Amino acid sequence: MFTLAHISDPHLSPLPAPRWSELIGKRITGYINWQRKRRFIHDPAALAAIVAAIKVQSPDHIAVTGDIANIALAAEFRQGRDWLERLGSTQDVTVVPGNHDIYVREAIGFAGRQWGAYMSDDDGVAGFPFVRRRGNIALVGLSTGVPTAPLLATGWLGAKQLAEFTAVLNKLKSENVFRVVLIHHPPISQAGRQKRLLDAPVLKRVIAAHGADLLLHGHDHLHMINWLEGPNGTRVPAVGVPSASAAPSGDKDAGAYNIYRIDGAPGAWRCELISHGLASSGEVVQQNRFMLIG
Repeated sequence: MFTLAHISDPHLSPLPAPRWSELIGKRITGYINWQRKRRFIHDPAALAAIVAAIKVQSPDHIAVTGDIANIALAAEFRQGRDWLERLGSTQDVTVVPGNHDIYVREAIGFAGRQWGAYMSDDDGVAGFPFVRRRGNIALVGLSTGVPTAPLLATGWLGAKQLAEFTAVLNKLKSENVFRVVLIHHPPISQAGRQKRLLDAPVLKRVIAAHGADLLLHGHDHLHMINWLEGPNGTRVPAVGVPSASAAPSGDKDAGAYNIYRIDGAPGAWRCELISHGLASSGEVVQQNRFMLIG
């Protein structure tokens, strides 16, 4: 039995005070949006409660599917590193970036320097896709974070990453491991085009042809389960979680996390999903429990 915890979109707050020189281009619109709205949505107390509840569960591993930062200030990546170190070691926590983490072009370097050890393979090699093996579980990290114009939150994998992802899926299939894909933008979303993964149709074709066992994402800040087509009539669950820092009083789902209990063997995998989230009281409670696979 392997237990995997999944959280996403912590959007750490408070936002470090920016220098005026940093508020150029997209960051200025993001900063205004933060001051007007987002700082009231993302509550440090809510995030602390979610993290404390995960610690009580003592999962074997924790997956964080992006948006640790808000407008990709250099100080946010140091803040994010400190938060990740409190969450767990680089062996016990895996991160993939979100669109807010790669908000501007220079953020790619910031993320690599501060969070790189959480976003690399078992040998410490950076780049996407990366693979981390934990027993008979393989975690495959993808990056959809790309710099975009103001008011856009789209994601993009690109032809090179998708080709390498195809090769990774095939190799892992031959190893008979349970393949968990970690990605920020969902392959199926109800969000407007300005927030979607633009090459999601290609991603879905890759999974339909080469398979996966589970896909975990964030970005939409909602509890989500969609079923992707897999090879030979199989289906692959794509599961999203709300923002881990979302206060219960917001207009989207309150902060939550999922636990996956994975067991079995190739051809007979079992995966139970147990969802926990913030109640209106601020207490973290179990919300759903069901067999996702098997």
